[in-house]
Amino acid sequence: MDTAYVTLSRQSGLMNEMRLVANNIANANTTGYRQQGLVFSEFVRDLPGHPSLSLSRAQVRNTLLQQGVLTETGGSFDFAIEGDGFFMIETPAGNRLTRAGSFSPSAEGDLLTMDGYRVLDSNGAPVFVPPDAATIDVGSDGTLSANGQLLGQIGVYNVANPENLVREGKTHFRPTGQIDPVDEPIVLHRFLEGSNVNAIGQVTRMIEVQRAYELGQSFLEAEDERVRGALKALMR
Repeated sequence: MDTAYVTLSRQSGLMNEMRLVANNIANANTTGYRQQGLVFSEFVRDLPGHPSLSLSRAQVRNTLLQQGVLTETGGSFDFAIEGDGFFMIETPAGNRLTRAGSFSPSAEGDLLTMDGYRVLDSNGAPVFVPPDAATIDVGSDGTLSANGQLLGQIGVYNVANPENLVREGKTHFRPTGQIDPVDEPIVLHRFLEGSNVNAIGQVTRMIEVQRAYELGQSFLEAEDERVRGALKALMR
């Protein structure tokens, strides 16, 4: 039974990883998406009447923050960050960070994400774009100008410890530690950053996880047959 406990703990972890890998593949073309991974760890558990068991646990998720491919779109309100940093947006649940820079102006002049959340500037205030602006110019540091008049600067923020980022949804992160504006950000206008998912690598990993899970399942079935056979022998 001890081996069954160990195998079941491993199967649970593999199932969790399979879900993450499948989600990564599904978002391989999602703007600003960050690939997720799973960290396996070992822990020892005492069971009544049994010696201590060394079990595996796979509940800690990590996020690959490596930059995705930057693609020129020509969109007047498409932005991408080159290097480190995140855009900050205002949501009903509080401010969140994102690398997805596909924005659009509202009728009131607020710069909004595709979800309708306001984009914030380097001071944490909403970015304003005049609805009647004939032209929008963007500096390499994210400064916005309309009709030759300076409007402000799109905020780019860094987190002191990336491990303090909590993923919410596909492309939003909740910072739980210190965040600060980037001193010299590089913002590309009319560009978007794609997902950083390594699709081929993730498909390969999915096959590996599936084979490992099937191997574990075969072992559990064989163990079940062994236990059944032992019980039948004892009952004779």
